[in-house]
Amino acid sequence: MGERLYLYGLFPAPGPQHLSLTGLDNQPIDSYTIGEFTFLFSIAKQERYLASRRNLLGHERVLEAAMQAGFQTLLPLQFGLITEAWEPVRQDLLVPNRDRLNQLFKKLQGHREVSVKVLWEPDRELEALMIENRALQAERDRLQGKQLSMEEIIGIGQAVEQAMAERKLSIVQVFQAVLNPLSVERVENDPMTSAMIYNAAYLIPWDQEIAFGQAVEALDARFEERLRIRYNSFTAPYNFSQLTPL
Repeated sequence: MGERLYLYGLFPAPGPQHLSLTGLDNQPIDSYTIGEFTFLFSIAKQERYLASRRNLLGHERVLEAAMQAGFQTLLPLQFGLITEAWEPVRQDLLVPNRDRLNQLFKKLQGHREVSVKVLWEPDRELEALMIENRALQAERDRLQGKQLSMEEIIGIGQAVEQAMAERKLSIVQVFQAVLNPLSVERVENDPMTSAMIYNAAYLIPWDQEIAFGQAVEALDARFEERLRIRYNSFTAPYNFSQLTPL
């Protein structure tokens, strides 16, 4: 049995060559070309890698280092992909997906992924809602201290929930109106926490990141301290190209 190989990402050939990098388990990064495709890999010292923060970041750092070295068009492979030989990779991944892979390379050429996560403080937003919505506040105040029926509890709960949902949507729509026109493609992901109200990835022209970042900063200023915005301007294009081998 030969050495196990851990695969990080796929590039148009010739791809990165002789990168002075280490990957998981501090193993040197190497490249291997099959036809018009080049893989980044390292020797796998484990049969299976846990999806720990350390390992996930190690996987990501390899791809980001390749991008920083000038190899900006890449398809990140799913975390934990290990093979014992190149022929199964060719047969199972490259042969059946050749056209799709080339289409993805074409789409990604000259583009980069950035992401925006928006968080609010639910308690503060609820307090502000009650100040702004006098009718809802009056209804809540009227019911305070009373022995409420199940119908009354459900009714006031639904009213508050609907009003908070509309409040959240109004913020999200502002972000969409400003940022969507600056991108060529978007992916809206599920929020990661209860405080997160928007979680989106954008595919933008590589040289337009400064303008996109300035738009995010303007949104931050527009909402002042009401929101917390997490903006990632440099990452491998997972949302627009990640491959799960068939």
